[in-house]
Amino acid sequence: MSIAQLDATEPVPKTIAYLVNQYPKVSHSFIRREIVALESRGIKIVRFSIRSCADELVDADDLEELNKTQVVLDRRWASLLAGVGRVALQRPLAFWVALGLAFRLGFKEEVGAFYHLAYLAEACVLLLWFEAASIDHVHAHFGTNSTTVAMLCRALGGPPYSFTAHGPEEFDKVRAISLVEKIQRAEFVVAVSSFGKSQLYRWAALEDWPKIHVVRCGLDQAYLAQEFVPIPEQPHFVCVGRLSGQKGHLLLLEAVSQLVNEGYRFTVTLVGDGEMRSQIEQLITTYDLQACISITGWASSEAVRAELLRAQALVLPSFAEGLPVVIMEALALGRPVITSTIAGIPELVETGVNGWLVVPGSVESLVAAMRSALATPATALETMGQAGLKKVAQQHNVEREASHLARLFAASGGSQRLSQPRPRLWATLALPRRQVSVKST
Repeated sequence: MSIAQLDATEPVPKTIAYLVNQYPKVSHSFIRREIVALESRGIKIVRFSIRSCADELVDADDLEELNKTQVVLDRRWASLLAGVGRVALQRPLAFWVALGLAFRLGFKEEVGAFYHLAYLAEACVLLLWFEAASIDHVHAHFGTNSTTVAMLCRALGGPPYSFTAHGPEEFDKVRAISLVEKIQRAEFVVAVSSFGKSQLYRWAALEDWPKIHVVRCGLDQAYLAQEFVPIPEQPHFVCVGRLSGQKGHLLLLEAVSQLVNEGYRFTVTLVGDGEMRSQIEQLITTYDLQACISITGWASSEAVRAELLRAQALVLPSFAEGLPVVIMEALALGRPVITSTIAGIPELVETGVNGWLVVPGSVESLVAAMRSALATPATALETMGQAGLKKVAQQHNVEREASHLARLFAASGGSQRLSQPRPRLWATLALPRRQVSVKST
């Protein structure tokens, strides 16, 4: 069934659980926007995270989200084991089925059986929390361990689940994360680009194709409706992303070094942090680029916006991506983008229209694109930026994308929350002890 065929008048399940491995997180503002847009449509969203990354948070909106999010691994192991014991005693058959599934997945997947026993424990805790919150449907972001936990929770008799696959990790480790089985057991699956949909089609059985849909990450009016800020005359690039191997920072440093040696004078700001920071800093020194390259570390949404506005263009020479939200943000702010022709990026960026697409891994292609941007007058860059804003508004309006997602939730049959009749559970694990009303099938 396509989104266009869904009945928009069908009632949406009462309460949706959002489950993410780490939420809120610096790079997950798109999830926050999606949740807010769904809540504005009258849908109740309850936030759950497997683990916390509170130490990285710098954005006020993320800190506010943290207060709204229940984190499984914030509890002591004794509390987790108590949850496992309760579920095992009250649902012995479902527990053994889920335990068998955990072992089977563990022997197939790269992380092994031990991790899957941990995932099962997390699923037991979430089952109790979901029941206490009267959750009708679970939606996980990323098809990795958060979706594994949602699938195990479903096997225990919990709510039906869906998930959003972003890439590239899901598509790099299809067998290692049991992606095909996750698709089979899900109510529906979301891809964030047509490329992502094609990769899910590549692995899913033909009969599961109708449950795969494209719902793009979106921007809100804070980006789409703000007053245009002219592009500065000073040549300056910004690169926003985790300092990791897949983002192509080392290639960028080589390209900057070549351009500087050719006599070009410009600056670059790297916004982000990560495991490769020390290596990047060492190479900046080796290439003698201290005068033109700076690193900000983690930055709030407002700081990222300010850095994008200060630049003439965003440069992101990634080796692996889904469809980076920062590209949408840059285009929405009227800034052209230099980026790799991989994954879903060509669905948004067009060479000569709103930016430059470069051959992934090619320093020559990257140098040529940056050279072209440096030679382009600010007025022409603004024209490209305006074209980018128009395309983002057409394809990545969070309100429109949330309406698509709401229709999928409505059609998911979430009102049949429990897969089997069973005794009522008591809300436990740091929740007030009270009797919970349970729907049975």
